[in-house]
Amino acid sequence: MEKDVAAKRAAELTELLNYHNKKYYVDDSPEIEDYEYDALMRELRAIEAEYPELSGPSSPTQRVGGAPVSSFKKVRHEVQMGSLQDVFSFSEVEDFFTRISETVKEPSFTVEPKIDGLSCSLEYRDGILTVGSTRGDGFVGEDVTHNIKTIGSVPYELPDKLPLLEVRGEVYMPRSVFYRLSEEMELSSETPFKNPRNAAAGSLRQKDPTIAAKRKLDIFCFNIQRVEGREFNSHKQTLDYLKSQGFKVIPKYTLVKTISEIEQCIKEIGNSRFDLPYDIDGVVIKLDSLSERETVGYTSKVPKWAVAYKFPPEEKVTKLLDIEVNVGRTGAITPVAVFDTVLLAGTSVSRATLHNQDFIDERGIKIGDMITVRKAGDIIPEVLGVSKSCGDGEPFRLPDRCPVCGAAAIRDDGESALRCSNIDCPAQVLRRIIYFASKPAMNIDGLGPEKAKALYESGLIKTVSDIYRLTVSDLLELEGYKQKSAENLIRSIENSKSNTLDRLLCGLGIKNIGSASAKLLCEKLGDMSGIMSATEDDIAAIDGFGELTAKVVYESLKEPHMIKTIEELRQLGVNMSYERSAVSDKLSGKSFVITGTLPTMKRDEAQILIERHGGTVKSSVSKKTDFLLAGEEAGSKLTKAQELGVPVIDEQTLLSIINE
Repeated sequence: MEKDVAAKRAAELTELLNYHNKKYYVDDSPEIEDYEYDALMRELRAIEAEYPELSGPSSPTQRVGGAPVSSFKKVRHEVQMGSLQDVFSFSEVEDFFTRISETVKEPSFTVEPKIDGLSCSLEYRDGILTVGSTRGDGFVGEDVTHNIKTIGSVPYELPDKLPLLEVRGEVYMPRSVFYRLSEEMELSSETPFKNPRNAAAGSLRQKDPTIAAKRKLDIFCFNIQRVEGREFNSHKQTLDYLKSQGFKVIPKYTLVKTISEIEQCIKEIGNSRFDLPYDIDGVVIKLDSLSERETVGYTSKVPKWAVAYKFPPEEKVTKLLDIEVNVGRTGAITPVAVFDTVLLAGTSVSRATLHNQDFIDERGIKIGDMITVRKAGDIIPEVLGVSKSCGDGEPFRLPDRCPVCGAAAIRDDGESALRCSNIDCPAQVLRRIIYFASKPAMNIDGLGPEKAKALYESGLIKTVSDIYRLTVSDLLELEGYKQKSAENLIRSIENSKSNTLDRLLCGLGIKNIGSASAKLLCEKLGDMSGIMSATEDDIAAIDGFGELTAKVVYESLKEPHMIKTIEELRQLGVNMSYERSAVSDKLSGKSFVITGTLPTMKRDEAQILIERHGGTVKSSVSKKTDFLLAGEEAGSKLTKAQELGVPVIDEQTLLSIINE
C-alpha cells in the first residue's frame, strides 16, 4: 500500500474506531460486534507497523500499547483535589441544607451517586490528553498517563480544542471484572483485593500498562478543575458540557431545590445501588451555582458547599444451619458457614468463610445460632458474630483428620490454619492441577476446572506432570471430546511448554508465591537450577520476601514431591530457563551499589532496572564502584563512597541517565 493511501485509510480507521469506542464504553450502545471492532483494529495496527510515522499517541492502537514505566513521576495539582465532608443521617443533610439556605437565596443543588473508586485528573491541552494523574494527597499525585490511556471511556482527543481543560473523575473497577480478578488471584495464592476500589487503585498504579488494560478499568467524570477558553455558571452546565465532549459523566445527576427532593434522590439512589454494575458508597449533594460556591466558601479541609451522604453497611441476621469443611490445594482446612439464605447487597447469600478455629472460638459460634452477616465492601460475605445463641449447641471443632483423605490435620507454628498432612490428598491434587492450568500460571486454554476434574476423575491425570503425557487418543475416550477439541487441547498443552519460567514457578503452587513474586525470584536467581540451588539467605535477601517467606519457599523447593515434579516436567520438555529482559546497553560496563530507601522503587526493582540496561549491581562499595545509588537513610555505604570519591546519585539521576 502506498503511503498516501495508507495515511488516508489510517485516518478513516482512527475515526471509525474512536466512534465505536465511544458507542461501546461511553454510550453503552455498541453498533458492531467485537470481532468487527477487532478486525478494524488489526487493520490499523498493520498499517502502523508498515508506516510507524502514522502512529501517534492518540491512535486507538495505543489503548493497550506503550512501554512499562520504571517509576511514577510526581504531578503537582494546580487546583487542589480535595475531599468532601461525610454525613451519615438525613438530619445532617438537613443541617447542611439549612446552612446553605441561610447564606444563599433559593439555592439549587445537584445530587449524584458517589462512585466508590480512585480519584484522578485528566489534563487536556488544545483538546489532546496530555497527563493523567492520581489524587495523591490532594496537592501532589502520580503520573499514571500510561494506564489512563488503557481505559476505553477516556477520550484521547476532544471536539473542542480549548487551550486547557482539566477534568476530575473516579476510576473504578466493574464488579464482574473484580469477581474474575479475585478468582485468578486466589488460584495463584495471592491475597485478593478486598473490594473493587482497592483493586482499581492497585491496577491504576501498575507500571506495566498491559496489566492495567487487562483489568478493564472504567471512569466516571464529575468535575471541571480548570478551564481556559470557556466559562460556566453552574455545575450541571459543566457536566452537560463534558458529556458533549465524549466523557463518560457521573450517571443520574439531578438538579433539585428542596430538602424533600434531596432526600427522595438519596432514597432512590440507595434503592438502586445493588442493581448497578459498579459500586457506589453514598450520594453527593453540591450547591449548583459556581459563583454561589465562592460565597459559601471553604474550611481548611473541605468545601462548605457540598457534603457526601454515606450509606450504612447492610447487615442481616440469619440462622447458622451447618459448618462445612473444605480442603484447598495447599492443604488448608477451612470451615465454611452454611446459613438460611439472605439478600445482601443485591444478591442471595447462604455461605461465608469462618476462616479458622480461632475465629470460631473467639465469637463463640455454634450450629443453630442466629448470626449476623454482611458483605465486606458490599462484595465478600462475612460472619460478624452471634446475634442470639441457641444455648444448648455443642461448640464446633475442626476435625483432627482431613475430611477427604483421613490424614492427620496439623497446625504449623505461627499459623492459625489447620492443614492436611498428606501431600497426595485427592482434594489437594485436584486443586493443584486446576491451578497449574489456570491463567495466572501455565494458562492452558481448554483445561478449565471442569475439564481438569473430569480428567482427574477418569484417572488420566494424577499429577501436573501427567498433563504433558496426554494424547489425542486419550481424550477421545472421554465424553465431550471430538477430534478437533482434543487436538486443540493437546496443542494448547504443547504450547505451554515454552511459557516463561515465572509462569511455571507460579503454577507449582508454592505457598506465598504468586505471579509477581515468581517473576522476582526468576529475575534475581535466574533459571530453575539457580532457584533450586538458592539458599534460604539468598531468597530472604530479595526485597519483599523476608525471613519467614524465604523459609517457606526454601523448604517447599526441597520437598521430595516438588523435586520429583520439577524433574519430570524438565524431562517432558517444559521450559526451565529464564531470560532477563534487556532493554538497552546504556549502563554497560558500569557497576552500582544501592543503599537507603528510594522514593518510588524497592532496591530489588532498582537492581532489575540497572541490569536490564546493561549495568551490574554489587553488594559493597569499592574503588571499582562506578556509582552509589543512594536514598534516604543511606548509612555507612554513603560514607565509604564519599571517602573513596565514588559518584553518588539519586533515583531521579539514574532515570535521567537511562532516559537520555
